[in-house]
Amino acid sequence: MHANCEQYDPAKIEPFWQDFWENNGTFRTSDPDERPRFYGLDMFPYPSGAGLHIGHPEGYTATDIICRYKKAKGFNVLHPMGWDAFGLPAEQYAIKTGTHPAQTTAANVENFRKQIKQIGFAIDWTREINTTDPNYYRWTQWIFLQLFRLGLVYVDERPVWWCPELRSVLANEEVVQGRSEVGNHPVERRNLRQVVLRITAYADRLLDGLKDLDWPESTKRQQQAWIGRSEGAEVTFTVDNKARPTVTVFTTRPDTLFGATYLVLAPEHPLVDSITDPSRQADVDAYREKARAKSDLDRTDLAKEKTGIFTGAHAINPVNQARIPIWIADYVLASYGTGAIMAVPAHDERDYEFAKEFQLPIQRVIEPGKSKGNGHTPELPFAGEGKLVHSGDFSGLTTEEGRKKITANLESHDAGKTSVNYRLRDWIFSRQRYWGEPMPMLWVDEEAWKKASANRETIVGRALPEEAVTSNLDGDVRYALPIPPEQLPLTLPEVETFQPAGTGESPLATIPEWLNVWFNVETGETISQDESKPEGDAWVPARRETNTMPQWAGSCWYHLRYMDPDNADALVDPEKEKYWQSPDLYIGGAEHAVLHLLYARFWHKVLHDVGAVSSDEPYRKLFHQGIILGTDGEKMSKSRGNVINPEVVIDEYGADSLRLFEMFLGPLEDMKPWNPSGIEGVHRFLKKVWRALIGQDGQASDKIVDEGEETPETLKALHETIHKVTGDIEGLRLNTAISQMMIFVNHLTKAQTIQRETGKAFVQLLAPFAPHMAEEVWARLGGEPGIANAPWPEADLSLLKSDSVKYVVQVNGKVRGELNTAKDTGKDEVLAEAKQIDKVASFLEGKTIRKEIFVPGKIVNFVAN
Repeated sequence: MHANCEQYDPAKIEPFWQDFWENNGTFRTSDPDERPRFYGLDMFPYPSGAGLHIGHPEGYTATDIICRYKKAKGFNVLHPMGWDAFGLPAEQYAIKTGTHPAQTTAANVENFRKQIKQIGFAIDWTREINTTDPNYYRWTQWIFLQLFRLGLVYVDERPVWWCPELRSVLANEEVVQGRSEVGNHPVERRNLRQVVLRITAYADRLLDGLKDLDWPESTKRQQQAWIGRSEGAEVTFTVDNKARPTVTVFTTRPDTLFGATYLVLAPEHPLVDSITDPSRQADVDAYREKARAKSDLDRTDLAKEKTGIFTGAHAINPVNQARIPIWIADYVLASYGTGAIMAVPAHDERDYEFAKEFQLPIQRVIEPGKSKGNGHTPELPFAGEGKLVHSGDFSGLTTEEGRKKITANLESHDAGKTSVNYRLRDWIFSRQRYWGEPMPMLWVDEEAWKKASANRETIVGRALPEEAVTSNLDGDVRYALPIPPEQLPLTLPEVETFQPAGTGESPLATIPEWLNVWFNVETGETISQDESKPEGDAWVPARRETNTMPQWAGSCWYHLRYMDPDNADALVDPEKEKYWQSPDLYIGGAEHAVLHLLYARFWHKVLHDVGAVSSDEPYRKLFHQGIILGTDGEKMSKSRGNVINPEVVIDEYGADSLRLFEMFLGPLEDMKPWNPSGIEGVHRFLKKVWRALIGQDGQASDKIVDEGEETPETLKALHETIHKVTGDIEGLRLNTAISQMMIFVNHLTKAQTIQRETGKAFVQLLAPFAPHMAEEVWARLGGEPGIANAPWPEADLSLLKSDSVKYVVQVNGKVRGELNTAKDTGKDEVLAEAKQIDKVASFLEGKTIRKEIFVPGKIVNFVAN
């Protein structure tokens, strides 16, 4: 059985085998069995209207090669695919066109699925998932309930990035140089009511878990820096005015406190308005307005010009009672630490530059313990360790001793305490959008909340935290109650407009029949307030949460749902989860280091804590594929016009050529430009394979024989190739595996005959890379379709041993020639043969050999003068 063509014709061969795999369930994964298991996972795509471009298949192809190889090695392989389909792009399209996001998403998914199947990936399509499917997001909402029950959900007024054009809050990571990552619109700071997840409660575990992960070190470093754990002290400064408010700062260097000559508050700090001198209010307001438009990255850039404004207020330094000025400056972030810093310009570069710019005092309080260089005191700023000076009773102490004793002194006077700080902020989980998972949460008054609390053991109570989640809604304090799991999924209602209200709430706030409900605090039932209130005290009026979840929610746990996608009773069956555990290989972009990868680790640890999963980490081994650039060397984008559609390449060269070329461009992790002329080369290679093994009549080539034995040269070359390709696949050195196969095919084209089993063994090696052609050639050589089920060939290492050795021949330590000789050749004979090499002989002519150095199997060196 094979495609109906005599010559190599990808247009006929590839659809034939794609249909074969689908109709025969070739890559359908069985539930737990006795075989070893392998789970290969790709970061699932967002199904945009633009479809795949040529860069998308790179990581998918690499995973596919590994999964096909593991299947051939006898593993039970899970290789799934799904769609990360909630989020801004579909909603923005809906706003512009009026098309429901569900329709747009369905059309985009269909196109993506078609394109991915066209490339021939070994995917179990029966496990396909979609984050917008209520049967999927029911369990996303269930996870939210676990977070709620553990006290990891709260509501707070937060300074957030607000995009007026998108009418939505954006996470810090979604803002690039003061503009939205989606749409490139200007953003600003605004205080809004936000549902927040307490990811900081897991900061230490997120840090500690990194050390055992097989991840790129650069990604682990990014997460470490993002979490940013630092030990130090909190110090309380009193503002010198009638109200005597206090400002708390965090510092890792309390030993420098005597050198603090001014305070700096973030422009968003809540004290700014109350402490600013009226004469300076206009200037302060203008400065704060400018700061609102800057991203955190821009504000903390060390190379940028320092800006700030004096508030007219002063604070009292608690260690020496010095009266120091209070400034605001945009390099201090409200989202980090306490939103205020004590500035020690003598011992911090940023503070030093700021002090020089605005002519503020600079007081040295540390000198090196030992003199440096010529004995001069080092120039300021000096950020190192040493001894304290100008520090009152603490002068003379080492900086380490000073940190401890100054902190203890602060604690004894209620002016400070030891503290651990994190750069990581709690996760703002709200989005003012329609196209997202509704939060399974209701708002009730205090009396209703108390009724629910009294029924803690009932359906509702299982998800009630000990401490109430409160918010100020419509001028009244409201209390949050969760929808019980039995009432999930909470589905999205139909809306007349997808345009966010622009007031901080999503379009869901405009649907009163969905928004306002009667809620039974004993059973968890809800009915619309359009209906009459049912009888009984358990029914209370309630208002649904209108914010939806961010796109990250569905991608935090999707790797688990692939294990058990149709389970209506649990997120994943415990036995299946224990069998598959977590992906053995996860391939995706490095740009997700502190977004998806950090959020997924947080959620997975929560799921481990509630007993839903058996492991503490979601992804054991992570690999980042490089970016394939456009032919102009720039990142592919529609705006640059350098995007290449994979369908165009497939139409001309076939999917196997596309797969091979993307892997042959260079090391998988490297960034490399697309080279349209290069694909011609790999296409010629595939045609060369065909000509070597298949004749003009479409049957096995005349070279293919069944009688006799393979020649020693071909047998050795074959097993060298098996050994090399196997090792390269295991090490993800896929470009060099292809190089080795090219070398072997060159050998086959020169061979007089080829044993049928040699040809079949080679196409088994080729199959993970170019599966359609390999299936076709395998079938024409008499193999049982399909090749994906054939066991991987094993290298006979005894055939790789060489009967000869190569000596490097040197004269006075410089290489002058090489000598190949039999392994058992004696020393004297090797030395004699080496002297006969023309170039060696010319350098020895007229000289006396003083010494002959002989290293068996490696080097001969003649020392002569």
